[in-house]
Amino acid sequence: MRAPDERFAGLPGFAFQPHYLEWRGLRAHFLDEGQGERTYLCLHGNPTWSYLYRRMIPPFVASGARVVAPDLIGFGRSDKPEDEGLYSFDFHRSFLLDFIQTNNLRNLTLVVQDWGGVLGLTLPMEMPERFGRLLIMNTDLATGEVPLSEGFIAWRAYSAKNPDMAVGKLLARACPHLTAAEAAAYDAPFPDVRYKAGVRRFPPMVPEHYDDPGAAVSRKARNFLQTAWQGQSYMAIGAKDPVLGPPVMQRLRTWIRNCHEPLVIGNGGHFLQEWGEEVTRWFLTQT
Repeated sequence: MRAPDERFAGLPGFAFQPHYLEWRGLRAHFLDEGQGERTYLCLHGNPTWSYLYRRMIPPFVASGARVVAPDLIGFGRSDKPEDEGLYSFDFHRSFLLDFIQTNNLRNLTLVVQDWGGVLGLTLPMEMPERFGRLLIMNTDLATGEVPLSEGFIAWRAYSAKNPDMAVGKLLARACPHLTAAEAAAYDAPFPDVRYKAGVRRFPPMVPEHYDDPGAAVSRKARNFLQTAWQGQSYMAIGAKDPVLGPPVMQRLRTWIRNCHEPLVIGNGGHFLQEWGEEVTRWFLTQT
């Protein structure tokens, strides 16, 4: 499935040009803004897309950097296979690894949140020469060793009961400062329920048990970040996130070598990029 281009016309705050590449016979979309020796690789999660980074891209570009933000397969302007069995931890991770190599991205600052971090934080160990910094927002490493929180179990149950999830309404509830048009932009990739296979797959895909797909590579990534990571690490936390809020993030911080004292945004929620101006302003003063 491919959402019609006209659904992405005139989205508020999103005047960025689309770019595409082919991956395994699928069209993948990404944003590529600015120029500079430093590149920000911005990874979204579920059920969002690169629109989530519209507040952070301009200040990063203004600092003299390049910003690249792909849409995962099944999200945004990327193609959306209907076969839910296609989506897996390895499927999405392989796309990201191939995306970095195909575009020869280097001197990277990895910017992640939600599944962008669950997947993205496993990437530096595979190509440490390409990564120099991390900016981590409301996410986790799913090692299969820690019981899932009650909040996440509730979210997973809600997702299962709502196969045609109203994405825009979800974002509006989580980010009450959004305009109606901004919230509606999160529905643009999904004309109807057939386009939401990727959205449905992510919640049950979180590694819950030690031997679940993705758990072993996540443990390997944790060990790398704890002991071998040589880059700079920064963290921003949306305090009102009921699932991946301060307790989870502070535990994750102990898994990342030399992670700086985090920025805590008291009124920030799970989708912290929607408070992105504050996050970006703080981050640029740190570096």
